[in-house]
Amino acid sequence: MTLVVGFDLDMTLLDSRPGIVKSMRALSADTGVPIDVDVVLNRLGPKLEVELAEWFPAAAVPAMCDLYRKHYHEYCVGGGTRLFAGARESVDAVRARNGTVLIVTAKSEPLSHRCLDEVGLSADVVVGHVHGNEKRDALRAHDARVYVGDTIPDVHAGIGAGAAAVAVATGMHTAQQLADAGATVVFETLEPFPEWLREHFGDRRTTP
Repeated sequence: MTLVVGFDLDMTLLDSRPGIVKSMRALSADTGVPIDVDVVLNRLGPKLEVELAEWFPAAAVPAMCDLYRKHYHEYCVGGGTRLFAGARESVDAVRARNGTVLIVTAKSEPLSHRCLDEVGLSADVVVGHVHGNEKRDALRAHDARVYVGDTIPDVHAGIGAGAAAVAVATGMHTAQQLADAGATVVFETLEPFPEWLREHFGDRRTTP
């Protein structure tokens, strides 16, 4: 059976904060609506629509999302997206076992691909614009055995899908909060993940 490992993107594999900051500031400049970027950064995880509903009337949110994404398309590259420590090695560890790298993220699929290209990572499957139980369902649909994320909803999605819920404390939730949510294991960074994967799923395999 192919080992399928799911990863969240923002604040798990990718530090997307530089591009988000520039895009939110551009959106604020376009609309004249003050947006506290620090507040935005401290609750990254849900879909864009959820965040922008905190700053704009409900009827305006779809148009504001479109405008934000136009800015983000520009600002997520050229240094707007960075890899977290251990991210490349974690993806490589899955591939070394002939595994499938599955991205399950609240970010839209086109922008997910653009951010992955920016940092030189590739995924076998990208499921975008999903959160909470939608992530759980995507993990189930692809028979994921592991899901790596940085938020409590990520932990719950992994558990709900019957996967090992690997949490990294690189986002808005602390290691203790992630552990209390039921994570299988919690790391401060992704750097220990390749060794954890080896311990639980065997040594490297180079043939199908």
